[in-house]
Amino acid sequence: MISPEQFNKELDLIISNAIREDVGDGDHTSLSCIPDGAKGTAKLLVKDNGIIAGVEFAKKVFQYVDESLQINVLLNDGEEVVYGDIVFEVSGKSQSILKAERLVLNAMQRMSAIATKTNSYVKLLAGTNTKVLDTRKTTPGIRALEKWAVKIGGGENHRFALYDMVMIKDNHIDFAGGITEAINKTKAYLKEKNINIKIIVEARNIQEIEEILRNDGVYRILIDNFTIEDTKQAVQLIGDKCLTESSGGINEKTIRQYAECGVDYISTGAITHSVHNMDLSLKAV
Repeated sequence: MISPEQFNKELDLIISNAIREDVGDGDHTSLSCIPDGAKGTAKLLVKDNGIIAGVEFAKKVFQYVDESLQINVLLNDGEEVVYGDIVFEVSGKSQSILKAERLVLNAMQRMSAIATKTNSYVKLLAGTNTKVLDTRKTTPGIRALEKWAVKIGGGENHRFALYDMVMIKDNHIDFAGGITEAINKTKAYLKEKNINIKIIVEARNIQEIEEILRNDGVYRILIDNFTIEDTKQAVQLIGDKCLTESSGGINEKTIRQYAECGVDYISTGAITHSVHNMDLSLKAV
């Protein structure tokens, strides 16, 4: 996983690029009709139900735009919200509030949707030892926000990107000449480069799991697109030799069944790529 320092750098890049994209050489609407010294207060109003996410990010945005803005938080990241709730109030220069408004709303609406969907999956797994993982199926440029939202919703982050974990999938195996060849080449590469990251290997059937288990150094086996019965067999075969992860078309109707097979993790792209934004608005008081 990436370090907190790297994660914060990602957030800084997201904010600076989003403000560049949205504001350009100036918010000419606000600059033209609102006096420079005018001050006001706005509240973030919830018009939906779910898990709120992005409050801490919103604070970062407001501070980036204008350090003098004051934010009074009423509801924190991860709390359940209902229609009519007020999440926070922001006070200060009116032009600054409006300059930050769209970025705050865009981010929080999507983050809250992801946190809400993740939380619904987490609740479906209550009583099992299986954890929900995200994937790299994220919106380009804002992955840090979407993975942050998954954690707020009670899920866990998979690797952040291609550089913080090795994941040997079917194409890598086929291009490398086989499972054992891919694993051996990977271990030799990591040793040569003095890179200390974990190795996950994808299996397409029981025979591939058996071959993976004949190799040392594998942290987790990705049991991909297996049936429920084959997943049970795979988990029994793997035992405590390494961690297990199920993936591939798992949804709300099947996730509990896969968890009851005994897998350590279930990864799903749906919690980041198939969500409907939570309805939020920033209203002047």
